[in-house]
Amino acid sequence: MDTRSNFHQNVDELQQSLLTMGTHVEDSIARAVDALAALDEKLARDVVDHDDVIDDMMLEIEERCLRLIALQQPMAGDLRIIGTALKIATDLERISDHAVDIAKICIRLSGETLIKPLEDIPQMAAMVRHMLRESLLSYTERNIHRAAALAEKDDEVDKLYSTLMNEIIGMMNSDFARNRQLSQLMFVAHYLERVADHCTNIGEGVIYIVAGKRKDLNV
Repeated sequence: MDTRSNFHQNVDELQQSLLTMGTHVEDSIARAVDALAALDEKLARDVVDHDDVIDDMMLEIEERCLRLIALQQPMAGDLRIIGTALKIATDLERISDHAVDIAKICIRLSGETLIKPLEDIPQMAAMVRHMLRESLLSYTERNIHRAAALAEKDDEVDKLYSTLMNEIIGMMNSDFARNRQLSQLMFVAHYLERVADHCTNIGEGVIYIVAGKRKDLNV
């Protein structure tokens, strides 16, 4: 196999590693929110424990990227692909951290009863999970249009976030325990909103790969 063919095979393997990591991260978000909705402490602890696996995946991807740069001497366009892969792995790791943050809130609320069944938070989670899948597909397909569409999806998440925050604030009263739980749910909404921002970061990286210029999708 010649050097160029070997490089493309390595890039394909790198992209597959990113998709695998993305699948694990998306699953962590889903399980963290499911745990919160049911106040399932065991499931929440599973999410926390699985973060170590995702961290290992990020380190493996970083190592792959550095080997490609050191051994293959990639050209400018190829270097953008590798550099973006490094950044995507970082964004994915941070999304996983937010899943852990949500799981820890579930553990904190263990033994309590939710003031009301969760509705908007699972909806937000479904929206950001869709954004995550779209962002990774835009990377593997080098699809600018799919990447740019993340800006509109981020706006939808922001609107739901704002609605939810106003609702939670309106539910607060002089009851300390009630307010404590509501404030924890505000943090959950904030973490999910941050996940959406990380997905737009991935989309921005795709646009940079293809067009060679930066575009802010989170405005």
